[in-house]
Amino acid sequence: MPTSTPPHVVPLQGGSNFRDLGGYRTGDGRVVRRGAVFRSAHLGNLTNDDRAALGRLGVRTVVDLRGVSEAAETPHLIEGLACRVVGAHIEPGVGEKIRGAVADGSATPFVMMGFLTDHYRDYPRRCAPGFRTLFATLSDSTHRPLVFHCTAGKDRTGFASALLLTLLGVPWDAVMEDYLRTNELWTGHIGRYPELDIDTRAAIVEARTAYLEAAFEVVRADFGGPEEFAERALGLDSPARERIRADLLEG
Repeated sequence: MPTSTPPHVVPLQGGSNFRDLGGYRTGDGRVVRRGAVFRSAHLGNLTNDDRAALGRLGVRTVVDLRGVSEAAETPHLIEGLACRVVGAHIEPGVGEKIRGAVADGSATPFVMMGFLTDHYRDYPRRCAPGFRTLFATLSDSTHRPLVFHCTAGKDRTGFASALLLTLLGVPWDAVMEDYLRTNELWTGHIGRYPELDIDTRAAIVEARTAYLEAAFEVVRADFGGPEEFAERALGLDSPARERIRADLLEG
């Protein structure tokens, strides 16, 4: 029995990496409900047709994982949509390190991989408040259908998606498959860091197995596992987690 079906990708003219987290099969044979929770890159370049597409999906809530200044630089273009925006701000501290290394010439694939790996380790250690806001919002059915995003829909969004799918019981191979789909679907990397060689640039813009695994190693080592992390860091006790599973699983 396959562990997943390909996620439904919503093609957007002014956005990318927008997809339904539904369709994945859990270890006990249930399926994540489609049309309830979506992940995406930023929504700052949407066209009229894109807004119509989000309207057809019935999106009620947009949860923005970008930092405060980052979000202000590229505001949402969602005028006319009957949805609210929730700020779950996680500051992109790794960006400053990358820009510094590019400026002083110290950027190499090894250095960039170190920056990104440390950044992912920070998600469970220092960024829990933003993820707590996201999960508190999506756990309330009145806020769904819901889309959450950062800038690329790769790192912050990637960790949050992996955590949600894991809590729903989706096997790790399928969780990683979903995470790595960003490498096919995110178009915002085109033209970024043209001064860098291809390997150094790739270490920055790619979703990589080692990055996500580093975050979950901290989840296990510091908290005991995803369920314990959800309870201690995100405020989701066992009944709350069961409600999410009841809402978001079919079969």
